Amino acid sequence: MPMPAADIERLIKEALPDAQVTIRDLAGDGDHYAAEVISAAFKGKTRVQQHKMVYDALKGRMGGELHALSLQTSVPQG
Repeated sequence: MPMPAADIERLIKEALPDAQVTIRDLAGDGDHYAAEVISAAFKGKTRVQQHKMVYDALKGRMGGELHALSLQTSVPQG
């Protein structure tokens, strides 16, 4: 069963409350998304650590309900 974009955003914001999250459905099938996540929690972390934080927020749904997620992470500017 596909995972709605709103659920992805909710899970990320539960783990990273300050996150600015933008989700795009890449294939229109509810299984392939691109997400841009901006959070101060990423400061000082490597890109791999940032991505792990987002995947951890999804609580094991990657590969199951959520087939593919292209991630772009960054810290807020300014």
